[in-house]
Amino acid sequence: MAGIVVEPIVCGRPVASLDRAPLADVRGDLLGEVGMAPRLMAVGAVTRARRSADGTPVDHDLLLRAADLFATADLDGETPQEYERRVALAAGLPRVTVRNAVADIVRSLTHLPATTRAELPGTRLGDGYDTAWVPAGRLFAAVMASNHPAPNDSWLHALALGYSVLVRPGTREPFTARRLTLALLAAGLAEHRISFLPCGRAVGEYLLEAADRGIVYGGSDAVRRWADSATVTTRGPGRSRVLLDRPVTDEVLDHLTVSAAHDGGTRCNNISLVLTTGDPRQVAAALAARFDALASPEVSASDATLPVVDAARAEGLRRQLAGLTGGGAVVHTAAGADPLVRLPDGSHRPLPTVLSTDDLRHPAVGVELPFPFVVVAPWRRTDGTAALGDALVLNLLTDDADLRAAVVADPSVRKVTCGLTLPWDSTPGIPHEGNLSLFLLKAKGVVTTGARDHALA
Repeated sequence: MAGIVVEPIVCGRPVASLDRAPLADVRGDLLGEVGMAPRLMAVGAVTRARRSADGTPVDHDLLLRAADLFATADLDGETPQEYERRVALAAGLPRVTVRNAVADIVRSLTHLPATTRAELPGTRLGDGYDTAWVPAGRLFAAVMASNHPAPNDSWLHALALGYSVLVRPGTREPFTARRLTLALLAAGLAEHRISFLPCGRAVGEYLLEAADRGIVYGGSDAVRRWADSATVTTRGPGRSRVLLDRPVTDEVLDHLTVSAAHDGGTRCNNISLVLTTGDPRQVAAALAARFDALASPEVSASDATLPVVDAARAEGLRRQLAGLTGGGAVVHTAAGADPLVRLPDGSHRPLPTVLSTDDLRHPAVGVELPFPFVVVAPWRRTDGTAALGDALVLNLLTDDADLRAAVVADPSVRKVTCGLTLPWDSTPGIPHEGNLSLFLLKAKGVVTTGARDHALA
């Protein structure tokens, strides 16, 4: 497995790059090298893709074949098991998270037609009058992060709707985008429709500027850079949260634990804040008992369930956590001793952590970290919905119908779940973070011959 070389794929064809970047894994070992696409290579990919792009949607049967190949086939000598292990070692993701992500991507491809139909308004306006939904451009650029493989379904969505796609993979985890590219090509995708371009930040920004539509995943800085763009949509920190306005039963604690720790706490919709009308310390202590019971072997093990980080990221997280525990915040989990544990393989595991604070304005409130991490803070009805907003998902554990209506009306909350519903529960057509089909497509009026005469009759 060691010594893999990940090369760019320009319009369906592998291209060797002289610019190589070492890819270290979370143990500090060299996993391989990544061929970095220089700006000139990216310009060539954009030019060739635009010259051939015609906006034709990709046949759904081809996408289904690609999904099956992605999940089950040996691609460029890589087995599904080797892919899973590489992602775990490169990104520090639990292997169960990688397996779940593969299933998520397959499911997303399977349901794409139903998802698009559900996301678009009706198009029939009467005899002779129709609305056609067509791509708003020809090229789509995706700048991916390394925190989870599943968001790669966003550029697959664009491909299905007629775009040619340029993908800059995550810096630490290029393997998912590469494997999906190979699966699509093996399934029969036209070469000009896909380019896989590992590259630096500046080249990634060029791709977003050169494309007609784009998506960027990252932290607050990345979101801020593109916040005012009409052609680039952003996916940043989720800051998903729960409003707890009921007794803390075992059923509620089970729900909170899964919501925070599923997939190792690496999802953007894992909860990181519990706002309670009860006593924050009591809620935090009860949740901490569940967190302290979470355990996992080294991340390369097939049954790993918690993430790990390399030594440099571990030191950064240790400093960040130390800065959050002042000002009256209380650590309720075993993480209070040393929040990061060095494992025998050289990687570091952030321990699942629960803090409580009596101050809704404490700096820890709203912090999101890449492992099971939850802050419990007080909320009173006099605080209003402002403290509940700025969330990808807000889970309401309350019977207050007026509060539910106010939260649904708040534009800073992107999704609302009620009761013991997990944050990622969905169905085709439910927006994850905005309606992607409406972002990718535009409406075009179509009036057939004779419609006007029919209307005037």
